[in-house]
Amino acid sequence: MAPPAPPGGAGGGDADPIPLSALQHALYCMRQCALIHLDRAWAENRRTAEGRVLHQTADLPGQGRRRGVRTVTGLPVASRSLGIAGVADVVEFRAGADGEVPFPVEYKRGKPKLHRADEVQLCAQALCLEEMTGRPVPEGALFYGETRRRLGVPFDAELRRLTEDTIAAVRALFAAGSLPPAVYEARKCRACSLIEICRPQLSGRSARAWRERAVTAALAPAPADDLP
Repeated sequence: MAPPAPPGGAGGGDADPIPLSALQHALYCMRQCALIHLDRAWAENRRTAEGRVLHQTADLPGQGRRRGVRTVTGLPVASRSLGIAGVADVVEFRAGADGEVPFPVEYKRGKPKLHRADEVQLCAQALCLEEMTGRPVPEGALFYGETRRRLGVPFDAELRRLTEDTIAAVRALFAAGSLPPAVYEARKCRACSLIEICRPQLSGRSARAWRERAVTAALAPAPADDLP
């Protein structure tokens, strides 16, 4: 993973597009998305460093052909209608009955996740490719560095709807320009490189703790020296 790109605009067309990476960040944690793309906050940990190294090769622009498949790496993709843009790690253009069919492949560190953030980012690439090529993109794949295997991802109606809903949510977040409150989830927060910037365990509890201390102090009996 690389440091954040500038945040996108409030809509499609000629406005600044929403970075595809923002969709992945938002589905993982909306506050993380705001910290990275609005506040421009960034911190590296082992996970982000491994992801950056994994992408160093895949993100280099290039082309090749093998066994009838044309492969393009580091391919810029965009959808004006959806107002999104980014770079696809790898796009394989496979021979079809009516010409080449795009097949996006996104590289990720680690292993398959329980959430669908990676799938949404990949599906957004497919939506861009469909608009750019005028051809349907029915499926793609996620390659995970830990398992060294591809995971096929069909771009069905449910995933497409989730992707478009996430785009709308990120657009609303960018338009609001404010940081969502932190919600501590141990599994997610411990894996996040921004945990020391976000401080999720303190946010939301500090005001309550202050209020409880204030009430306790107000109800406490006065010291003997202060009694009349």
